[in-house]
Amino acid sequence: MPSLRQRLTRLLGREDVVAISRRYFISNGFDGTLTSIGIVVGAVLSGVPDGTTVIKIGVGAAVGLGTSAVWSVWEIERAETRAEIRRIERAMLTDLDDTRIQREQSGARLLHATLSGLGPLIGILVPLLPFAFEGAFVTMQEAALIAVGLGVGVLGVFGAYMGSISGQRWYVAAARMGLAGLVVAAINVVLPG
Repeated sequence: MPSLRQRLTRLLGREDVVAISRRYFISNGFDGTLTSIGIVVGAVLSGVPDGTTVIKIGVGAAVGLGTSAVWSVWEIERAETRAEIRRIERAMLTDLDDTRIQREQSGARLLHATLSGLGPLIGILVPLLPFAFEGAFVTMQEAALIAVGLGVGVLGVFGAYMGSISGQRWYVAAARMGLAGLVVAAINVVLPG
């Protein structure tokens, strides 16, 4: 039986597996980043008194979105891979339990779920960083501005990466993704209440 490292190397060598994991990571990272921007702008506009409270709210959102991302992808991929294995078994007229095909499907599911959960954690936690320095180095308003900037930056990195792998101009893709963060911040500023 191949080692964990060999199995992981084989999985990462399969473009179909990498593409699906990449989609989950970027999609859920995008959701997490926009959520974080909404949290920090809403918290400051609502009068949250300190950065620690904003971090606690953000960590709660990270736990919720991260758990949702892992759990939903695990269940989605479990159903999809079981259906695919059943189709192969019917075509081959054989049972594929405990075969390389079944093990690779399980490994791919684990990789997809892990990257799916990692995306929103990064997307939420990076913009929260300035609030760790609130009171010592920055005010709440400054922390919020820096957080929005970091969020737009994270979105830009996601966009640049996707643009580079798809042959688009990376800076255009980065700007398109980053714009979403500015839109969320602006909507939160103009919302009543």
